[in-house]
Amino acid sequence: MGQTPNERLRDYLAQLPPQSQALLMREFERAIERGEDATVATFVLEELRKIVRGAGEPAQPRTDDPARLLFRPLELFLIDGSFPRRPGQIRRASLQPIWQWLIRDGAPGPASDFVAALGAAREAEKSAALEAAVRTFQRAAADAIGQLLAGGDRRLLARVGGPDVLEDLQPVGAVLGAREAMETLDGRLPPHLRMFGEPQLGIVVAALNVPALQTPQLLPFALSLVMERLSAPWQIIRVAVKVAASDDDIRVAATPYGVAVSMALHDLSYLAAVLRTDIKRGQFDNVAEHLKLLHDGVRGLRTELDLRNDSAWGKQLTSIRAEISNALQSEIDSVPGRVRRILRQRPDKDISIGSKVDSSEVEETAALIDFVAVCRTYASELAINEVTLRTYSDLQQYVEKSTETMVQSLRASDSKTRAYRQSQVQAAIRFCEVLFGHDYALLMSRAAEHAATGERNASRAG
Repeated sequence: MGQTPNERLRDYLAQLPPQSQALLMREFERAIERGEDATVATFVLEELRKIVRGAGEPAQPRTDDPARLLFRPLELFLIDGSFPRRPGQIRRASLQPIWQWLIRDGAPGPASDFVAALGAAREAEKSAALEAAVRTFQRAAADAIGQLLAGGDRRLLARVGGPDVLEDLQPVGAVLGAREAMETLDGRLPPHLRMFGEPQLGIVVAALNVPALQTPQLLPFALSLVMERLSAPWQIIRVAVKVAASDDDIRVAATPYGVAVSMALHDLSYLAAVLRTDIKRGQFDNVAEHLKLLHDGVRGLRTELDLRNDSAWGKQLTSIRAEISNALQSEIDSVPGRVRRILRQRPDKDISIGSKVDSSEVEETAALIDFVAVCRTYASELAINEVTLRTYSDLQQYVEKSTETMVQSLRASDSKTRAYRQSQVQAAIRFCEVLFGHDYALLMSRAAEHAATGERNASRAG
């Protein structure tokens, strides 16, 4: 049976990136708090919460949490994990220590008033009063953070948290203090930038050209907001190139918007690390997508920026390409050996009755062959051209020859070796499907059937 509309919506929401899920949740929560028709918004929010939290967790309304309400403007910029953050990002783990500091030391009075105002607003069901209370405490929190950082007292700073929390403290205060400016920018940007040529660039640059957004602390977050709307986030470098009116890396770096290039490079580095981890774990489901993003990003930076090899950005891009190449090359080099172990012609005396090739190993190897094929598509930009083309050509020659040889071997197989020989042929046909396509694999499958049928007929005739 086909899926219901609700099931299709749930599947669609589940496949969205975490940041897109956070963006949707934020927008629907705003709609509810503004008192708009909340039927659809409430339904979608509940589905998103189930996906984000997991089906087994209680469905407590997220807007009931005072800390979440305070930090709501930060949601789009939050990251998890241990990978270093870039400008325009904040560690999710830093929010709880900052909240605890605010209610304990930073702004205990405004915090107490905030919690009381939230309770009163909920009881009276006044969304406007609730929103006013949130905004008031966000300004108080930003002021408290600013005063703490201006004082520079290490003892007081240490009460907030460790080095990572302190590193996030200033960005948290900057975004909370500039909530109105960020919301205005959010409203002026197109919801999705599938194309990012001159017309779209003009709109984005004009929207960013606001004094409140031009500070070193806030500009990366404004650029991150733009990146969320880009089909290809690396294209954020076009903003920097346009503002600098040059693709020369020195001139681009001299403008405040040079941070956009650093952000794009950081995201490529992160994606390269994810790719390396997936390869080490033998997880190839997302490799094609990651390789395409890396290929397009590396090519985009190399073609749209005049990067000097000895510049900081040039060295970083070279390092990223080397990291990708090393991760891919070691895995590519291992594929021919795995194929040969499965298709090797073993003597009859080494084959036991009823033995077969491990089907799970065949599928893993087929996935690796497909991995080599995907690498071949993006080889030039990722510095793996030679090894990928050589390996793919070797695989084609070996698998084609081995398949033909094994099909012929079926004619001479006996009852002891038949099961193993047939499983080898099936493995070879599976590899042919990846390397040569479905039609060739079907042709070899028919040849194997004829060979097996001929062998059985000969046995009956004897």
